[in-house]
Order: sequence, then structure tokens, then C-alpha cells
Amino acid sequence: MSAPVDHRVEIADGVATITFDRPQAYNAFTVDLIQSLLGSLKSLERDASVRAVVLTGAGKAFCAGQALDDEKTLPSDGSHALFDAIERGYDPLITAILTSEKPFVAAVNGVAAGAGMGIACACDFRIVAETASFTTAFVKIGLVPDSGLSFTLPRLIGYGRALELCLLSDKVDARRADALGLCTKVVPADQVVADAQTLAGRFARGPRSVGYIKRELLRNGGGDVRAALDFELQLQAAAAESADFTEGVAAFRAKREPGFRGA
Repeated sequence: MSAPVDHRVEIADGVATITFDRPQAYNAFTVDLIQSLLGSLKSLERDASVRAVVLTGAGKAFCAGQALDDEKTLPSDGSHALFDAIERGYDPLITAILTSEKPFVAAVNGVAAGAGMGIACACDFRIVAETASFTTAFVKIGLVPDSGLSFTLPRLIGYGRALELCLLSDKVDARRADALGLCTKVVPADQVVADAQTLAGRFARGPRSVGYIKRELLRNGGGDVRAALDFELQLQAAAAESADFTEGVAAFRAKREPGFRGA
């Protein structure tokens, strides 16, 4: 496996632990990070010795979502390449996690926002630190949920609560996230990765049918993953052309409240 960019991969006892490693930026995703992460996932998918995967973040955050200062996605000249970033980055990443026969366990060590929350929800299990939190974030900059959230979130917590989290975009602490059904288990912060690895280790020692069960439930649980991601992409492309998105990004960079006009 070639040296990754801004993430680390460690393999032990059939479990691969991937750590997003941009702690200074709360592990926000850049084009380079997503592409290198995709490369790592493809390598791990081909590695028969790896039976389960843990995803976590370095430092205080799990992942703060898309890096709004990433010049390859949101150049400072006011243009953007969101469609390409989703089509070539986030959608293949979510598809790889959801359709892999290897169980994925998110060790949510801190804030999971926007696409970071999407990645956590795409995982099969979420071990969540008591100090962690979730927020959908997209509406705050005039966008719609992507990274598979429109597919995974209603299935995890139901339509009404998913709509609430997406439209209000309030911060959800670990206790409420657990009550909503987002968490497999809530643990002290210093145990989150170890507990996630322990759970992943159970799958790594399990029978071949573990992978078949994941495939079976994804297929028969209803819905089409790829169709959902395509629809997210269409709506995000429309939202990204709005004046409200331009205002949302400008407000975020200026650290002020946005003045949306519904246009």
C-alpha cells in the first residue's frame, strides 16, 4: 500500500484501523484526503487478511466534514467544484463502506459534522465517546445533505427525527445521539478506539457469513444506495448554484451569521 495522505492505516489481528490525520483542521476532508482514503479502502478490500475496519480521527474531532478552505473544491475566487468532489470522492467512498462485506466500525472520538457525520452513519456500527457530538451542518451553508446521509439517517433514526436533524442542524451530544439510535455504544473518550477495535475483532474472528449478512440486510432492508447517492448529487448541484450557498460559504469564512434570502 502506498503512503497515504493525511490518514494512517494500521493492521492488527484482522482489523484495519484508519485514522484521519488532519487534527489541526478537525480532520476535515480535502480532495487529496478523500482520494488517498479511497486508495486505502480499495487495497483493504482486496486484502483477505483484513476482516473488519475501524474509522476514527486524530485529535479532538472525528471529522468536521468538507474543508471549506480546500482550493481544489472551493477556490478562493468564489467558484466551486462540489459536483466533482461528490461524484468522484464522497459517493465512491460511501459506496465502498456500505457495500463492502467487511463490517465498518466508526470510533467517533469527537465532533462528526456534515460529511463526517455521513461517514459515521455509513459505518455499520458507531462506538461514540461521551464527549463526541453530531451535526448535519449542510443547511447552515445553504446545501443539502450528501455523503449518503439522506439514505442512512432515516434508516437509523426514522424520517421525522432525520428531518429535524437535517433542517435544524443543531448540535446533538452523545447522550441524545444514543437516545435517537445513532450510537451502538457510548463510552469514555479514552476507550473509544479500543472498544471499536474490540468489536471489530469479533467480526474478524467470525464466520464467512458475517459478510453475507451485511449484503443481505443492505439489499433486503429497502432502498437503492446508488440511486440515493445520484439523487443527492442532483440536488446538491442545484443547491450549489444558489446565491444562498455563496452567502453561506462567505459567512462561514468571515465567522458571521449568514443572511439567506431563499434564492
